[in-house]
Amino acid sequence: MKVKIIAMLILLGFVFLFFPAEVEAQCAMCRGSLESSVSQGNTNFAAGINKGILYLLAMPYLIMATIAYLWYRSSKANQAKVQKLYQRLRFKPQH
Repeated sequence: MKVKIIAMLILLGFVFLFFPAEVEAQCAMCRGSLESSVSQGNTNFAAGINKGILYLLAMPYLIMATIAYLWYRSSKANQAKVQKLYQRLRFKPQH
């Protein structure tokens, strides 16, 4: 289980490491199209770009929150298994 999680995190790290160059290349194009549309009075396009930016901003936080939740749930399940084993053995853990 831990090996799968570590492998997935390494894979995600490589993906995030090698793909930002393509994302950064689009910034100049977006900015140019935004400036031209706003100067012509079209503010709907700018609102759409802002919503897209917020969407892209939220995704990494959602991914990290999902990973943290799954990790927490797995930790609680493992803790319950250990507690059950302690009870079967009538062993009281020392704190």
